[in-house]
Amino acid sequence: MMMSPVESGVEEWVLNIVLWLKLGVETLGALVIGVGILTLGLRYLRRCFSSSHDDYNQVRLSFARFLALALELQLAADILSTAVAPSWDQIGKLGAIAVLRTALNYFLGREIREAEAARQSRGRPAG
Repeated sequence: MMMSPVESGVEEWVLNIVLWLKLGVETLGALVIGVGILTLGLRYLRRCFSSSHDDYNQVRLSFARFLALALELQLAADILSTAVAPSWDQIGKLGAIAVLRTALNYFLGREIREAEAARQSRGRPAG
């Protein structure tokens, strides 16, 4: 007779791997936000204290790109948290979080695309 995953300890092993993976993805998302904040601060200071022609909106939209990536990573971490035997409560929370993060990401992406289209119509290169 074959042992069940619970009896053999495989289920606990898989759950631990998923939890470590979730932690890694959450950490990566937080690091992306941190790098974005540092980049934002440096570009803003450079804009304030030099003759740099960085447009404020370009600085802000650059940060929005970091936030969009971080939102995707955080959503991936939330999906991982419900990957192994989720409860209905966890699924409901994931659904709500997914809707909010997807909506935020959609609007950030739309704003970035609109700003890039406006810049291209003015004849400025992307960057």
